[in-house]
Formats: sequence, C-alpha cells, structure tokens
Amino acid sequence: MKSDDPFLLIRNYDLWAQLSDEEYNELNVVHHFRQVRKGEYIYFDSHHLDKLYFIKNGHIKIGYIDEEGNEIIKEIIREGEIFGQFTLEKNNLNGEFAQAHKSNVSLCAFNITDFEKLLRKKPELAIRYSKQVGQKLRNAEFRLVNMLSKDVRTRLLGFFYYLAITNGYDSSQLSFTIENFLTHEDIARLIGSARQTVTTVINELEKEELIKITRKEICLPDVKKIQKLVIVT
Repeated sequence: MKSDDPFLLIRNYDLWAQLSDEEYNELNVVHHFRQVRKGEYIYFDSHHLDKLYFIKNGHIKIGYIDEEGNEIIKEIIREGEIFGQFTLEKNNLNGEFAQAHKSNVSLCAFNITDFEKLLRKKPELAIRYSKQVGQKLRNAEFRLVNMLSKDVRTRLLGFFYYLAITNGYDSSQLSFTIENFLTHEDIARLIGSARQTVTTVINELEKEELIKITRKEICLPDVKKIQKLVIVT
C-alpha cells in the first residue's frame, strides 16, 4: 500500500484498524473519499440515502427544518464518528440534513450493501461497529432526557457533562478540558433554549467557577460536582 493512499487516513481509528488492504478495496474508500467545504451539505432532506459516513476530520451538524422553517440541530459530531444510515436501514432519514460545520471536512462514504457484506465477513468489525452505534444511541437518549422537565441551568450543566463523557473523560480525573467547537447559538439549539438565555447562564456558571470557556477551550474544573448537580436536580 502506498503511503499516500487515502484510506490510510482512516486506518488510525479503532473501527478500521484491523481491515486488510483487500477489505479496504471492497469498501471502495478511494472512490468515496470526500472533501466538503464549510457550509456545504453532505445531504439535505434525503429520502433515498444508502450511505454510511465516517468523519476523518472536522465537524458535522446534523439537523432538520421544522414546519415553520426553523433549523433544528440534533447534534454536532466530530472526527471518528459515524452518521448517515448508521442503523444500516434505507429510507429512514426523511427530512434530515448533514452539513459541514465551522470548517472544511474530510470524510469517507460507504454504500450500505458493501459495508454489510464486510460486517458478515469480519465479526470483530461487526462487534466494534455495534458498540459504536450503541454508544451513539445512548448519547441520543442522554440528550433527550436532559432536555425534558429541566430548567436551562440544569440542561446546560447536563450538556457540559455529556461533552466530557463523550470526549474521553475518566472518572479518576478531577477537571477536564474539551476543544471548544461550539458557539452559544449552537449550544442553545442543542439544549432547546435561546442564545441570550444560554449566554446569561454560562456567565453565571463561570462566576460560580463551575465552567470556564474561552474561544478555544471548554474547561470543567470539577466534573464530579457538575455530575452531582445534574443528577440531584
């Protein structure tokens, strides 16, 4: 394999690390490798999408447009994550869009049929993939529960706790720092609030030293304290 082959770009991730050159060729990674410009849609209101996507670098905004024409953000995902028809079912993304967010994005797209064939041949890959999908579904459930019957302060704390646990936080750590790839508007849409309200509550949380946000980082000085506040409330 040549050192400049595009599929080397995804081989550093656990999901793909054990695949042979032949299996990479079966997925046709070279043909489906894409560079997407900031703001460009990977798909929009897709009714017949038969692809699974893997993010090499950058961020993808997943959402839909409601009946009143408002953009609703479901999640903002980053490198190493999957999206599209990740349940391997066709025609179940009606109304959903995926858009390159904040910067250009590198990704790979696989046909569901090709990927299913590979899963049948590689039980280890199937197990790793099922775990990743399971985690994705648990994350979605956490976000939904966090939005129900809670005030904005608690939703916001729950959101920051969610960011920590989905970005490698270890319970042995006291503090945790995350790359800041979100605007206040992004956060507001993700927790079902207004930007001005989110900005006000973030300022309050910073005064209480529960969080510290800069343009580049989100720092949580005491993650366990945030966890207790979220659970108790």
